[in-house]
Amino acid sequence: MRNPDHDVVIVGAGPVGLATARMLGLRGHDVVVVERWPQPYPLPRAVHFDDEIGRVFGSMDLTRQIQAISDPVPDHYEWRNADGEALLRIDWSGTGPNGWPTANFFSQPQLEQVLADAVEAMPNVTLIRGTEVRTVDEQLGQVVVGVADTVVDSGHAAPAPTVDRTMTARYVIGCDGANSLVRKRMGATMHDQGFFFDWLIVDTIPTDDIVWSPQNWQLCDPARPTTIVSGGQGRRRWEFMRLPGEDSAELGTVERAWELLSSWGRTPANTRLERHAIYTFAARWADHWRAGRMMIAGDAAHQMPPFAGQGMCSGLRDAANLAWKLDRVLRGVSSPDLLDTYTSERSVHLQHAVAMSVELGKVICVLDPAEAARRDARMIAGNADPAVVLPVTARPVLGSGAVRASGELSGTMSPQFPVEVDGAAVLLDGATGYGALLILAAQRPAVGLLDESLLASLTEAEVSALSLADSGHPDLRDHHGTWTAWLTANSLAAVLIRPDHYVFGTAETIDGAATLAADYLACLTTSVS
Repeated sequence: MRNPDHDVVIVGAGPVGLATARMLGLRGHDVVVVERWPQPYPLPRAVHFDDEIGRVFGSMDLTRQIQAISDPVPDHYEWRNADGEALLRIDWSGTGPNGWPTANFFSQPQLEQVLADAVEAMPNVTLIRGTEVRTVDEQLGQVVVGVADTVVDSGHAAPAPTVDRTMTARYVIGCDGANSLVRKRMGATMHDQGFFFDWLIVDTIPTDDIVWSPQNWQLCDPARPTTIVSGGQGRRRWEFMRLPGEDSAELGTVERAWELLSSWGRTPANTRLERHAIYTFAARWADHWRAGRMMIAGDAAHQMPPFAGQGMCSGLRDAANLAWKLDRVLRGVSSPDLLDTYTSERSVHLQHAVAMSVELGKVICVLDPAEAARRDARMIAGNADPAVVLPVTARPVLGSGAVRASGELSGTMSPQFPVEVDGAAVLLDGATGYGALLILAAQRPAVGLLDESLLASLTEAEVSALSLADSGHPDLRDHHGTWTAWLTANSLAAVLIRPDHYVFGTAETIDGAATLAADYLACLTTSVS
């Protein structure tokens, strides 16, 4: 058997596919992204990412480019009833614990252009457009991918009837959407929550100088629940719920879109209609995300209602989780068994986002006036405080896998507070670069705290050991005291952070760092031949 043509073939050039390609490309792997459409889709879809995903973009060396196209939220996110009374108010202003604005809005075509430009600038990553993957078959230690050039007729893409060429790869990742071919080839089935609602999504470009305050809010009116949010710089989005008995075809017309927008003072005189489309909100996820040398991510692995703004965010979390593990497997320093933790970790974490989105939808999508009145009274009595009025869902934490079983913070996202570099504040990732970290709460260098055998084990596991404090002579100086406060509040002397910035585990004493490192090394090297 000859060596495969490539390390990885990624099916689909949406944000998740391109981000995965960028992450693997930065680690030096040969990656091909295959996209069926000859040109990027020019209209909006996803519009929101949070501070965690901003950190993911930063890990791809794209901070400046992403900030240039994003619109950070300057105020709060609010729900109002039909009388204009506040039911919920969430502060979205300021900086989140990952060092990025708490909430950011964008136009997906602009985001995809940033990612595509970054990918195409890499000599080891190839983006092929206008080609559809027709077959995916695992054979003798590789995956054979059959492709055909896409024929475009009247704006519709149709593949050629037969495969006209093949490529081979060590692994294939399906980022090919809700109707994923790769998922079907894996034999994965979807677990469905049975939460279905149709909404008309209307994206606009206002041509006047109106100021939107609050910038993002939700009208919880049983006459027609409506979402009003930013669509990115210079854009606005409305989402109108389809009412029972309302014809989807009629609701989806341009005439109906303008009729609904007119109630908000939007007319062709002050607004350009960019896109309108009916979407069916659904809540579901695949039962497994890896089968041998095939994996799925993003919409191929899960879909959820948009009420929490976590659809694309969840897909990019998939990419970050998978990329660092696949990097190790491709380099032969971890067994392919490590890839099984992708499903076990992400599926549990993803189900939190789905559950949260569904629960929010149940509150928003109330059409019965009496039920809405009871909801309004309850939320107003709770002073619109999200901690009081929102449904309680499970904490977002990774499932079992390459995480320590014990410890309250295991499997949670680590913060990214600033540290001091040459007298200036620099976010942690910018100061330390890519890779796993063992942070020690100590005022002297880590080399003087850990014995040689432990340091050797950390080097074997590709972990950088660094002390951190706000005084003394640590490896990293706490610039604002936020790291010291966080470590103290959680009674931590050591925390081991994985390359995807999730906490592997913690220790309450410096001596506990040895066991922590041993546990991490065991997770990474089990079954390596």
